[in-house]
Amino acid sequence: MTIVISKKRRTAGIRPQVEEMSGVKLDTCYQCRKCSAGCPVAGPAGSAPSEIIRRLHLGAGDELLQSGLVWMCLSCETCYGRCPMQINFPAVIDTLRSLSIAKGIKAPKGDMPLFNRMFLQNVKIFGRSYDLSMIMGYKLGSGKIMDDAEKFPAMLGKGKMAILPPSGADKKTVRRIFENTAGVKSKTK
Repeated sequence: MTIVISKKRRTAGIRPQVEEMSGVKLDTCYQCRKCSAGCPVAGPAGSAPSEIIRRLHLGAGDELLQSGLVWMCLSCETCYGRCPMQINFPAVIDTLRSLSIAKGIKAPKGDMPLFNRMFLQNVKIFGRSYDLSMIMGYKLGSGKIMDDAEKFPAMLGKGKMAILPPSGADKKTVRRIFENTAGVKSKTK
């Protein structure tokens, strides 16, 4: 995916804000691209994690937030696990998503923001991801209630999805994380 960054602009773009909010120092990235080699969505997205970091180095601003790339990440943390400099790229993506929402940038086509919101709501409620509840919320929100419904019995039969919510999660800690995150977001507005 091509994003044009104007050469005339000599500002740092949103990089300082991203570094402050995420707690990640992007200067430590030396573009080895190990993150990109393991990224499962780099191909379909048309841009790899190392490219997004490079764009931030070059002074990308709202054009990066408007590109929709920030909504493509699965937060699988493969990039973070492979990074020799321990750059927490999922934290960078979460920050970019927060900035996108705070700036009122129009959501990209598709239901990625809805999926992201449903996932976070489920983690907030249950302390862990509860697939059945998340899928129900997503399908009701997207209006695609019967899409892929034929796969549900097979997933239940193979134990890929539980009917009951997860137990054993430290809901108090998770609730505190969400409260702390909400405090950070209110400081950015």
